[in-house]
Amino acid sequence: MSKKPPLLQVEGMQIRRGGVQVLDLPGFSIASEEKVAVIGPNGASKSSLLLGLACLIRRECGAIIFQGKEVTAREETAFRRQIAMVFQEPLLFDTTVLDNVAEGLRIRGHGRREARETAMKCLELFKVGQLASRSAHKLSGGEAQRVSLARAFAVKPKLILMDEPFSSLDLPTRIVLTEDLGRILHESGTAALIATHDRIEALRVVDRLVVMDGGVIVQEGKPHEVIANPVNSFVAAFKRTTVPTAN
Repeated sequence: MSKKPPLLQVEGMQIRRGGVQVLDLPGFSIASEEKVAVIGPNGASKSSLLLGLACLIRRECGAIIFQGKEVTAREETAFRRQIAMVFQEPLLFDTTVLDNVAEGLRIRGHGRREARETAMKCLELFKVGQLASRSAHKLSGGEAQRVSLARAFAVKPKLILMDEPFSSLDLPTRIVLTEDLGRILHESGTAALIATHDRIEALRVVDRLVVMDGGVIVQEGKPHEVIANPVNSFVAAFKRTTVPTAN
C-alpha cells in the first residue's frame, strides 16, 4: 500500500521582510488531521511561517504543495478557501457575533439561512452560543477569541493556522480555552499548525513539536522526544519538569 501524501508540504521556502531573510525552510509537511505546534521566542519567525503558508506574504522562493498539487499564484484564492487562520487579535467585524461567524460561509456561497445555522452550531461548540446577538465589539478577550475560533471552524477547513491565539489572555482563560480547542480539533479531525512561545500550551494539544529559532527549524519530533532529548541548549530551555507520555 502506498504511503498517503502529506496534506501540506513545503519545499525550499524562503521569505524576506524589509530586505532581510527571516525564514529558511528547506522542507516541512503536515499530515491530514495532524496537530503541530511551532514554538520559539519572539523573533523566531513563527508568524512569518504561518503567513507564508497561508500565502498572505510573498515567498522569495519555494513551493507549497497542498493535497498533492502545487499552489500556484493563480490558485492561491482557492487554496485559502480550504484553510483558516486565527490571529492573536480576533479582528472581528463591527456586527453581531452570529454575523461574524456566518460571514466566511456567505463568502463561500452558502445561503443566509444555512450560514447562520452552521454559525450557531459552531458558537455553541465553543460555548458562546448565548452571545450570538451581541455586538462583537462588546466581548471580553476570551469571548472574542472563542468567536474567532468558531468563525474559523465554521468553514470546515482542512487546515487551521493559529498565530499565538491565546497569548493576550489571562492564564485561567488560556488553560480552559486550550483544553476546549484540543478537544474540538481531535473530534473534528482538523489538521492544525499552532505558533506559540508557550511550550505547556503547545503540549496540551499537539502530535508533533517544532522548535524554531532565527527563521530555521532547530528540532522537531514527537513532543516527548523533543523535550526528553533536546539537540542543544536552546531547545533544552523549553524542557518541562514532567515529560509528556508518548502518544
